[in-house]
Amino acid sequence: MVVDGRGNAYVNSIDFDMMAGAPYVPGSVALVTPGGAVRQVADGLAFPNGMAVTADNSTLIVAESYGHSLAAFDIDADGGLSGRRVWADLGDGTPDGICLDAAGAVWYADVPRKRCVRVAEGGRALQTVELDRGGFACTLGGPDGTTLFVVAAEWGDGPEPVPAGTGQVLSTEVAVPAAGWP
Repeated sequence: MVVDGRGNAYVNSIDFDMMAGAPYVPGSVALVTPGGAVRQVADGLAFPNGMAVTADNSTLIVAESYGHSLAAFDIDADGGLSGRRVWADLGDGTPDGICLDAAGAVWYADVPRKRCVRVAEGGRALQTVELDRGGFACTLGGPDGTTLFVVAAEWGDGPEPVPAGTGQVLSTEVAVPAAGWP
């Protein structure tokens, strides 16, 4: 979920029970307005995961984990989404949680590749932070907005894919501060 600067909440759903072994189906994004109205604003997403909104409230970026890409949508005046496009093809990257920086790049956490990657629109990797476990989410914060915080944990194929006690919050300093939402 991400909330934009106008108070609109965008909530994604993978739309299948992955942990129970249900077959894959494309996911969706719903909009919850400040007044409480709810409606679906996007569908056909390949496992929608992390989301971010640009600082000018004009664009929603969605991590498509199964699509190995970041999708972008124009945000309409009523909070609806239009103009779907591939913001970045990530090759073998599997994006989970994402955040934006002031240069217009996206950081994405990557569970199977055990890293966080900063990419430009189009998909060119600008910086990579290697991890010793899967990266589930990342955000920029701290006093100057230049601390990259990463939620990381081991990931496996067993009945409990995230073994107890393996979660950590990691941090490192980066050059470009946060922008947008989250």
